[in-house]
Amino acid sequence: MKNHLRTFADYHVWAFEVLYGALLPMGDDQYYADAGLFFRSVHGTLNHLLLADRVWFGRFTDTPYPVASLDTELESDRADLEQAIYAQAGVWKTWIDQQSPDGLAGNISYKNLKGTEFRNAITPTLLHVFNHGTHHRGQVSAAVSGCGYDVPEMDLMWYLRTLE
Repeated sequence: MKNHLRTFADYHVWAFEVLYGALLPMGDDQYYADAGLFFRSVHGTLNHLLLADRVWFGRFTDTPYPVASLDTELESDRADLEQAIYAQAGVWKTWIDQQSPDGLAGNISYKNLKGTEFRNAITPTLLHVFNHGTHHRGQVSAAVSGCGYDVPEMDLMWYLRTLE
């Protein structure tokens, strides 16, 4: 299971790299514009991904990340947000590497942003974090292609093929 989780953590980083490559030709006017996404713009959605990763990482490490809402802007600058996303995505790999198999088979207790307490199994909860990233990267991908730009494949299978 640890290897499986590490593969998903590696994929999480790789998919962000692929997505950001597709964002290069997009101008700031389109990048910051309301694209009809849940977090409005490409920027807003990527910012949410950073925020969610930080919130979840804080839960896993028992160091809560204080934030008022899931759309709080953490980085207004496009380049700064990109670097912060790469850095945050990378910490999952280190964290997973430091866990014992027994630790990954345990539970996580945390509070959501409303203060409600939850207790869930670590492994499926961690898989949720990576699945959440896939979900929102797909939204960004649709917005980018809707602006007429090409978006390379980001499916897990494409990543796995890079390993062969």
